[in-house]
Amino acid sequence: MLKKIAGVSVSAVMMAGLLAACGGNNDNNNAASSGAASASAGSSASASAGTSDKPVTINMFTASPEYTDAFNAYIAEYKKVKPNVTINLEIMQADYNTVLKSRIASGNTPDVFQTTAGGDIDTFAEYSADLTSEPLAAAMTDAVRNNMTSSDGKVLGLPVKGNLFTLIYNKKLFEEAGITEVPKTTAQLDDAIAKLEAKGITPFANAYKEWWTWKHVFQHFVDAAALDAGTDAKSLVADFIAGKTTFKDHPVLADNFFKFVDTTIAHGTDKPLERDSNAEVSDFAAGKAAIMTGKGAWDEEAIEKITPDIQIGIMGYPVSDKPEQAVIITGADQALRINKDSKVARETIDFFNWLYTSDYGKSWFSNVAKVIPPIKDAPLPDLQMPKAMDEILKTEKSGDLSVNYSLDTFHQKFGEIMQAYVGKSKTKDQAITEIQQAWTQLGSAQ
Repeated sequence: MLKKIAGVSVSAVMMAGLLAACGGNNDNNNAASSGAASASAGSSASASAGTSDKPVTINMFTASPEYTDAFNAYIAEYKKVKPNVTINLEIMQADYNTVLKSRIASGNTPDVFQTTAGGDIDTFAEYSADLTSEPLAAAMTDAVRNNMTSSDGKVLGLPVKGNLFTLIYNKKLFEEAGITEVPKTTAQLDDAIAKLEAKGITPFANAYKEWWTWKHVFQHFVDAAALDAGTDAKSLVADFIAGKTTFKDHPVLADNFFKFVDTTIAHGTDKPLERDSNAEVSDFAAGKAAIMTGKGAWDEEAIEKITPDIQIGIMGYPVSDKPEQAVIITGADQALRINKDSKVARETIDFFNWLYTSDYGKSWFSNVAKVIPPIKDAPLPDLQMPKAMDEILKTEKSGDLSVNYSLDTFHQKFGEIMQAYVGKSKTKDQAITEIQQAWTQLGSAQ
């Protein structure tokens, strides 16, 4: 979920007013503080093993500006546990991948850096510490741990958060349009669109200016294509990368995906290639559109800051005439990596062991960052989308996080191709040909 906003650099050497930036999270953070010191004595026992109290500086380079306040909160809390450890947090969104690769190439790899999960776990394997035997690895949920594991079975990443990928809808606007059940098939979606427009409501808010929103839409159709082919998404993506299959073998990709895109544009907000992530959130929160595409749980707080009383629902993408294929997708798509050659690698691992196992850490995900915890025995945040996810998953299975089976080099090219399709500089056939070429050329770390 890469929001293209200006990069910022934040030092973790805190001034007194820093945590005020956390707004409503202060009470949760302060409440956790009293328990964190006692919790740290046990759950951060490894933080004192083999380390000293000499001054240590950890340089952390990430691409998640939406969690700046939350990151600074856990950095400040750890300062109480290990006063000798200073963590310098640098966050850059624009050109993050280019800058990271440049630093690695020049031998200036940060102590902690961020990549996507899945296929990119192997891409950066030679720079990543092996965390397989660490307490933090044992703390991860099984699904998340799989997303952090290399092809040779080593845990080389730390989940930034658990995630949820879904269509997001405005319950009030659906009610006004007389939509009593969320659509699960393409025919039901067409019916919902007609009902919304009959009430003067624009159906879709899009963020098609962003290359990364395209992969979040596409993966729902990849999952359906795999089901239709009698295989799993990982195997199907591997076949595309190897050139063993094409779109023509999978109508849900060759036809349904493009029909969905065309539908969201024909029945969406104006100038789709000029609407970025923030604009989409604003459009949806202001009631200018009933459904958000290409997004997930990370946007809830931003939506509610604009319209605090908005009633939000989630639903799977209606990808076909099979209602069972309209599923939400969960998992972890972003990973932090610890530089295995860092002079402070042990101290850095100790820090994350504390975060993933202490009482404070367990509360941090839900109460401070307000994200879906990627670790066991941690509560869900008090937000509408995670709660709806929890209810849905009681009776339905989650879809496969298939974006993890290709590299972001492919996903970025894919997004650019689709933007050209929307801008009518490429036909559907041209777009398909170039997507297939990109998959074989850029899809794998091998």
